[in-house]
Amino acid sequence: MREPDFTLGIEEEYLLVDQGSLALTEAPAGLMEDCAAELEGQVSPEFLQCQIEIGTKPCADIAAARDDLKRLRSAVSKHAGKRGLSPIAASCHPLADWKTQHHTDKQRYNELSRDLGGVVRRLLICGMHVHVGIDDDAVRADLMRQMSYFLPHLLALSTSSPFWQGADTGLASYRISVFDNLPRTGLPPQFESWSDYERSVQILVDLGVIEDSSRIWWDLRPSSRFPTLETRIMDVQPRLEHALTLAALNQCLLRMLWRLRIKNQRWRIYDRFLIGENRWRAQRYGVSEGLIDFGAAQIVDFPALIDEMIELVEQDAGILRCLPEIERAREIAIEGNSTTRQRAVLAQAKADGQDHEDQMRAVVRHLIDEFHADL
Repeated sequence: MREPDFTLGIEEEYLLVDQGSLALTEAPAGLMEDCAAELEGQVSPEFLQCQIEIGTKPCADIAAARDDLKRLRSAVSKHAGKRGLSPIAASCHPLADWKTQHHTDKQRYNELSRDLGGVVRRLLICGMHVHVGIDDDAVRADLMRQMSYFLPHLLALSTSSPFWQGADTGLASYRISVFDNLPRTGLPPQFESWSDYERSVQILVDLGVIEDSSRIWWDLRPSSRFPTLETRIMDVQPRLEHALTLAALNQCLLRMLWRLRIKNQRWRIYDRFLIGENRWRAQRYGVSEGLIDFGAAQIVDFPALIDEMIELVEQDAGILRCLPEIERAREIAIEGNSTTRQRAVLAQAKADGQDHEDQMRAVVRHLIDEFHADL
């Protein structure tokens, strides 16, 4: 059986903030045009006018993904900086109020606003999507069923949205709570085959409910545009190197599952109800609590789970030349992710005697610093 390319593509959504007030700011005239002129189709507006989206080219390996993602982040930062703005790569702005935001005047977004009503107005969130190249539809369908098991692990590593409208939500990823209000979100169904998937999608298309599969926003889906599996469950990463760790984990997990397939083996398929419980634990706790190991029938501490995951994919990481990126997941599991760091900044600002609004601004400054740390 021919091995898929397992190419990588990374999409990220950023929020634009004023460098002085640290408030969320709509993209000013000329910003998108300047970014587009330099990045040639790799940048676009997002649903809200305060957002900007970038996407890497298809990358053969993690080194190429690093170079392209660094170039994209640097260009957005440069053009925003000329206008007194800065991008942040966090899934929620700590202070912003969704009610004051406006959606981008673009046909697709106008249709979303019309079709989805009030729930889409709250979509003041940013995500990270990782595409892995698998050009055989049957293999994509098979690996999607198995990969679902690992989605909560990826979410837990990625969480970057504990705050919403100036309050600590108690969740590690509030973004997931907002996004789950939309239809056709959450864990993907367990389709038996590619034809089963196509039949189900076509029913909605024929009824005029959706125009195509791009209106399906599961945590993991076959891309409607590319021959890839697209993982969408993750919060966007303030740190470039952490984004690369998540991308490499996606790539290696899918290659590991493909490796099982060619040996006539497979990862056990668990019910969405059970995986959903781990998804909730990841959304609630991030890396600070464990997830359920269904085979062992116990809750396992997150660092131990990551050790097991790295052992599972170590062979694949060697072949794909991304072992250092994979091993960085241990650091995140032990030291904490963006949610951990944001709460630590807030606690320090509080200990320093700052009022609540200044505490939240300290978090925004921290997010600006993290965006630029690896550039």
